[in-house]
Amino acid sequence: MKYSGWPDPGELVVGRIDEIEDFGVFADLQEYEDKRGLCHISEVASGWIKNVRDHVSEGQTVVAKVLEVDEDSQQIDLSIKDVNDHQRKEKIQEWKNEQKADNWMELAFGEDIEDETYTAIANEFLAEFGSMYDGFEQAAIHGQEALEDTDLSEEEVERIVETARENVSVPYVTVTGYVDLSVPTAEGVDVIKEALEAAEGNGASPASADGASGTSGDSSAGIPEEVELEVTYVGSPEYRIRVRAPDYKTAESHLEESADRASAVVANHGGTGEYHRERNTDQE
Repeated sequence: MKYSGWPDPGELVVGRIDEIEDFGVFADLQEYEDKRGLCHISEVASGWIKNVRDHVSEGQTVVAKVLEVDEDSQQIDLSIKDVNDHQRKEKIQEWKNEQKADNWMELAFGEDIEDETYTAIANEFLAEFGSMYDGFEQAAIHGQEALEDTDLSEEEVERIVETARENVSVPYVTVTGYVDLSVPTAEGVDVIKEALEAAEGNGASPASADGASGTSGDSSAGIPEEVELEVTYVGSPEYRIRVRAPDYKTAESHLEESADRASAVVANHGGTGEYHRERNTDQE
């Protein structure tokens, strides 16, 4: 997506140098439609410059600071030297992220998505999250809940969430769920303890499908090192399961498997286990 408006003074922009003159360089602004900026030779690099081509080349992608915008004369003045290494790296990453988000939009709504529809959805993302990439990332982590405060239609939300969860790789996400465990027998305390150990991937394996007790062993074999799983007591009969994993699908999978392990143990002893995502505040 390219913006149809104008950049603001002080804004960092990504440009591709398409013309070099003795007095400076021209750059095509990659984030704006039909916008081109001029970086005077004095703003290309610090110190005296004998030959501007010693510092930049045609086709090079640069990050520049917008110094001044004159819409009447269609002129945008830029400075390359006013951007430090940290700002440059951060801006390039941000730009690459938005290119990914642009691709995800096409995956979600098709390459023939109408400009009007694209703009409307993009504006919702920008208003709620600050960028399209952040919008998709939040959709991957929190699902439809992340988009509740937007004006997107139910179908649009479903497509965005589906695409986000299939394509967005989040460095680490944390998901939380709850399981209610109840055992109406004298040995209930011991059974609950066994169920919690199973939920954490320790101790006895959960009951098998035919109802027989699972054999003793380490059920953590299915939990990779990069996944952190913690079970804590909330209030009888509720227990919280928190999973931290590299991506949403992995976290969600281990969350549900943990609850299933605990529920299987109590069910094998005549108890009940019920998994849910929201805390039961009426139990407080």
